[in-house]
This record gives sequence, structure tokens and C-alpha cells, in this order.
Amino acid sequence: MVNVTRFDPRADYFGDLVDDLFKGFLVRPVYTEGRDAVARIKVDVSEKNGAYLVHAELPGVKKEDIQLTVDGAQVTLSAEIKREKDVTEGERVLHSERVYGKVSRGFTLPQEIDEAAAQAKFADGVLELTLPKKAAAAKKQITIQ
Repeated sequence: MVNVTRFDPRADYFGDLVDDLFKGFLVRPVYTEGRDAVARIKVDVSEKNGAYLVHAELPGVKKEDIQLTVDGAQVTLSAEIKREKDVTEGERVLHSERVYGKVSRGFTLPQEIDEAAAQAKFADGVLELTLPKKAAAAKKQITIQ
């Protein structure tokens, strides 16, 4: 036997279904730029006394897990954020926003860097770079014969 139910216009079944669907959606954080934007290394670059000063935020990273390369005016930072704690037996993760894995950031400065004089310090999750500018080569007048 088939149960037939008469449509009741006063009961908004579809509206209730949509409300239930989106009720939890608006409570959770929404990332419009994607997962990679969360894992991006944030940097501040300034210029002082003939050098570029770079401050990069690397929270949760150990000094040994940071790689820095300078090639002319191109600077590349990369690091590996390692997960310190795994979920144990009987534990259930309810919410997690921390990112683990490899992160990288590269940028080009307006002038080439003197790699031999570059300095790097890492303390409290902030990498501080002092990147002196390479001296510009003096112009040489060439005599035409």
C-alpha cells in the first residue's frame, strides 16, 4: 500500500531543508583564497642604510628547517612546518586550522644583493634578514678607434 500525502502550502519543506543545509555553513570559517593562502609566509621588506631588511613570520618552524637562497636580486625562503603531535587513541579532533608541510615564498628586490655580506637571524618565529645592496659597477668610458 502506498501512503499519499497531500501538499500543504503552509508547510515549507524545501525552505526548511535549505535552512538546515546552510545553518552550519555560515558558522564555520570560510577561506576564499584557498588553503595555500593560509600557508603563505608573510614578509615585510624595508630599506635602510644601503641594505634591505626582511622580516618573515615562520611560527612553529625550527631554525634547522629553514632554507634561504639569494640569487642576484631574487630571494627565496622555504621551510617545513612539522606536526608535533598526532591524534592519539580515543582523541577526536573537533577543529583544526594549523597548517603543516612545506611552505615557500620568493620575491625580487629592486637591486642585486651582496650575498657574501648577507646576514640572517631567527628568534621567536621571526626570520630577520639584512641583505646589503651590491655596489653598482662604475661606468667605464670606452674610446672608439
